[in-house]
Amino acid sequence: LIDREAIRRVVEGAAQSLVIVDEAYIDFADAVSWTTELDRYPNLVVLQTFSKAWGLAALRLGMCFASEDLIRVMNKIKPPYNISAPTQQVALEALNHETGKNEMVANILAERTRLADDLGELPIVRHIYPSDANFLLVKFENSNAVFNYLIRRQVIVRDRSRVILCDGCLRITVGTAAENQRLLAVLHQFIETVLA
Repeated sequence: LIDREAIRRVVEGAAQSLVIVDEAYIDFADAVSWTTELDRYPNLVVLQTFSKAWGLAALRLGMCFASEDLIRVMNKIKPPYNISAPTQQVALEALNHETGKNEMVANILAERTRLADDLGELPIVRHIYPSDANFLLVKFENSNAVFNYLIRRQVIVRDRSRVILCDGCLRITVGTAAENQRLLAVLHQFIETVLA
């Protein structure tokens, strides 16, 4: 996450401009949402999503939090019926199950810690970057070979090695305990068979 005071300086320094804070991963971070500051900063807009913590990526629905004045303006310019009735129903039903969402987030956070610890023990892992999300960015020795080995064994990770400053990195979504254990088992197989 970006340092809270750095964001505050931007919000205060750009008082005549909109400042938009993307909080797609806020539920996985040890941080307070900027929605708590909306009364203090009328130029602040906070975006969140149902895709991550709520587990509803296919819904393609986000939330926008802002001052009443900004919301009034946005409502004037948004297309009519911009959210389908079925999407609205799914979102409203999800909001009735916040406890379940919170339990899922707690499980992901526990698994993120366990997975990072276990990955850190592997000789092919060069670095695990700090994470405030539901994934880990991991720098591997020979990430291309690791990536291809995982894919051939139906373990899906994202190759980020071509992204600036991510040379040798794979993005690993934190799964269930069983999914994470399978990932680790396949990585151990890679070490034993390919590097042996």
